[in-house]
Amino acid sequence: MTDKVLDGQLALVTGASRGIGAATAKALAARGAHVILTARTAKDLESVEDAIFEAGGSATIAPLDLADGDSIARLATAISGRWQALDILVLNAAMLGSLGPVSTIDGAEFNRLMTLNVLSTQAMIAYFDPMLRKSSNARVIGLTSSVAAAPRAFWGAYGASKAALEVLLASYGEEMRNMSSIRTAIVDPARTRTAMRAKAYPGEDPATVKEPDVVASAIADLVSTSFETNHRLVLQG
Repeated sequence: MTDKVLDGQLALVTGASRGIGAATAKALAARGAHVILTARTAKDLESVEDAIFEAGGSATIAPLDLADGDSIARLATAISGRWQALDILVLNAAMLGSLGPVSTIDGAEFNRLMTLNVLSTQAMIAYFDPMLRKSSNARVIGLTSSVAAAPRAFWGAYGASKAALEVLLASYGEEMRNMSSIRTAIVDPARTRTAMRAKAYPGEDPATVKEPDVVASAIADLVSTSFETNHRLVLQG
């Protein structure tokens, strides 16, 4: 595998301002892809973009709030006006929300969580489907969690959102299986040193879990090879 195996390809990474998203954007750029970075905070995106440029890669930042469906539509219009096809879409952006019993879930917060973790995923797929279909080798990667398949006490809201994401992405993969080159995959990063994990496990020693670069490298390896649609990659904790 050459260092620039993704040369000439266009990638879009959501939640690219920090953690796994930022690391994945850098890993894809290092392999030659031009990476579009999306997140709410422009300053943090600029830092990731600078790191990519300094490493010899190329990127474009697109600050936006994924919870706003209109902003996703505008982003798709802007990108399709500049590029013909989208080769890699990494759906990483998510919020954890408050951990607690299902019976005490706050409705307003749950609505925000489902909007970002699920509804924005469907909107991204819907608005970027035309560009993905124009790629000869499109890959859509969704980040999940073990609690989507193995429910855990007090993780009901987040787990439900990730289970829904998995079903949406898998259904899209099956719909595209015999009518386009689009392939989908689910990646479970397991225990990783992120701000979200620190919030969920405030007493955990960060040095005991792997860094986001490990997950990013695995995702870059995945999209650099051939895989069957609805592939599932579970990393070690």
